[in-house]
Amino acid sequence: MTKTFKRYLKLYGMFLSQYLKAVMHSRTDFLIGFLAFFLIQFGGIAFIALVFRQIPDLMGWSFYDLLFIYGFANIPRGIDHMFTDYLWLLAGNVIVQGEFDRYLLRPIHPLFQIIAQRFQPDGIGEMIIGILLVVYAASKGGIEFTAGKIILLIVMVIFSTIIYTSIKLILASIAFWTKRSQSILFMFYSMSEFSKYPLAIYHKFIRTFITYIVPFALTAYIPASYFLGESSLMESLGLTVSISLIALALGLFIFSRGIKQYESVGN
Repeated sequence: MTKTFKRYLKLYGMFLSQYLKAVMHSRTDFLIGFLAFFLIQFGGIAFIALVFRQIPDLMGWSFYDLLFIYGFANIPRGIDHMFTDYLWLLAGNVIVQGEFDRYLLRPIHPLFQIIAQRFQPDGIGEMIIGILLVVYAASKGGIEFTAGKIILLIVMVIFSTIIYTSIKLILASIAFWTKRSQSILFMFYSMSEFSKYPLAIYHKFIRTFITYIVPFALTAYIPASYFLGESSLMESLGLTVSISLIALALGLFIFSRGIKQYESVGN
């Protein structure tokens, strides 16, 4: 097991090194994309600030509470964006154009090859903004972080990231049957925006849907609510860990079943 892990780690390092070299050859595109991302995030923060200029609090939630949740949401999303962005292409043209053949010919698991295919640097900016917002909101909102809470925050971020990746994997794997599933993935992935705000402001159906069906609430609001004193450790950590493991198992199962359904071009 250790030898296999070291082998995959070395291979991923090789893939990452090659991709970063390619990125550095087009630095202008990279910088423009990075700047555009910062502007998008600034727009989201400005919207929250504008709302709180008119409303002192939102159903008991302060400006810094929302800023904390918004920042937390960006950390796992940024990590997922960095390492699993190629799943969007799996949902796009990889299946229909027969490009998946090359992953089956190599003596490496296809899912590892797909994930290692691309490293998206934009996610670094997303993660940095999230961390800065969490630190700023915590300092202004009176949230105290002990060493234990910092470790707990890291654990929650890891499992929140697994949820993001698992949802993408499940929806991208639908392409094995439909040939393309990018529009489905985009539609459901857009629901992640709901997780940046307190669940209490939504209808009961939406709250249930984004907690148990497409569990984006577990990538931001529910784990963040523990640090804001709005939920217990068991509710936040327990629910996030259990749902993330279920989602990951489901994603791996659907992907494996999809490989068996895959037909190369011309078949």
